[in-house]
Amino acid sequence: MDLHILDHKLRVTSISKTGLQQYTHPLIKLIFLRNRTRCKFFSLTETPENYTVVLDEEGFKELQPSEHLQVEGSTWLPLNVVSNGNTSSSSQAVGVTKIAKSVIAPLAEQHVSVFMLSTYQTDFILVREKDLSVVVETLVEEFNIFREEGGESVPVHSQDACNGLQRNGREVPHATVHPVLIPENQFCVMSLDPDTLPAIATTLIDVLFYSNSPKEGASVDQDMKCIKFFSFSLIDGYVSLVMDTEAQRQFPADLLFTSSSGELWRMARIGGQPLGFGVPCSSPGSRTFPDPIPLSLTHFASCRPLLSY
Repeated sequence: MDLHILDHKLRVTSISKTGLQQYTHPLIKLIFLRNRTRCKFFSLTETPENYTVVLDEEGFKELQPSEHLQVEGSTWLPLNVVSNGNTSSSSQAVGVTKIAKSVIAPLAEQHVSVFMLSTYQTDFILVREKDLSVVVETLVEEFNIFREEGGESVPVHSQDACNGLQRNGREVPHATVHPVLIPENQFCVMSLDPDTLPAIATTLIDVLFYSNSPKEGASVDQDMKCIKFFSFSLIDGYVSLVMDTEAQRQFPADLLFTSSSGELWRMARIGGQPLGFGVPCSSPGSRTFPDPIPLSLTHFASCRPLLSY
């Protein structure tokens, strides 16, 4: 298998729901007016607590500092696992299980934090830029590693990235066991042609910024039947959406497309509150971050069958 270090430098941010109004204009610009920004990597996810926004440095310039915006201090690099010699832009799906075993687990042994971002097209593993030398040294025996530079894939060798740096010497954090919550709503993972975004603009804006289902202020413990989760990603020209079946019914069916099987997914949410960047968690594919920022941890599993951890 090949491991590609993509040519993006990313920031991970969180916008409070009370401060969303302040960021509605820049978010709409990043979603619908991509030709007016230089942002090539944008992902917006709504959870019951907040909005998580992952975007490149050009997109980050659109978000003005305020008390409602929290920013994780590091710069992150996206990694993409591909197989059978495909390029990263048209990669054959490898699957989260294989990624967890071949990428996340070895990095965890070296105390390297990761951030998983899954889309309709592929799965991204985000690592801190400062940890790249450790990532390459750890995975070079398992993968052919390439770094994208100016549209070209350049082979990376261990000595190229290490530059004399040593492996992480941090102590392994003590694992904390969190409850796994499984809401009843089912989810769809879909995509659409970016050129058709204007046709769903009204619906998308309503779902992202004006939807009150479940009721605003309701906690996960108070309303386990339906957890609010909606994700929109626009990465290198490819659109990905994750929404429950109730939200899906608001969109025109002829514009959205999914897998030929029409497979539905169930959510496995770890913990009943935001875990943050500083809480280790004993679940496959989970990760630890030393800087506090209110992010939640969510896994999805196919409804046939539902998998729990």
